Amino acid sequence: MRAPGIARAALVVLALEAVSVGLPAAFAPRGFYDDYPFFANWVDLLPPYNQHLVTDVGGLYLGFAVVLGWAAWKLQTDLVRAVGTGWALMSLLHFVFHASHLDNFSTVDAIAELIGLAFVLVLPAFAIWGVGARKQPAVASG
Repeated sequence: MRAPGIARAALVVLALEAVSVGLPAAFAPRGFYDDYPFFANWVDLLPPYNQHLVTDVGGLYLGFAVVLGWAAWKLQTDLVRAVGTGWALMSLLHFVFHASHLDNFSTVDAIAELIGLAFVLVLPAFAIWGVGARKQPAVASG
């Protein structure tokens, strides 16, 4: 492994991010919609409210939190690469959506939101880089 500490730290930060979104979305969907990310109100700028959708998103993030935590604990190359790739894909689509739906946002909120979304988009690359390349099976001679 190149940098297991960097890989583990990136995965732990992503797991904590997933928990910070997942818990309120899954268990307090209206509060999540009205107040997230709690220092600003961004979700309610993209109406309408849909309890089913918000709760499902919470479950998605909590599921990712479990797998990210597992990957941080085990640091198995294939597991880190799989969860990192899955998170990166989800985060890229999330970033693209929000980058194209900033009409109701102030300039400061739009910039802050995109910085936050970009941060969690690049973290999987650090985790994947940190665990290094997959070990190639030994070639039998003879």
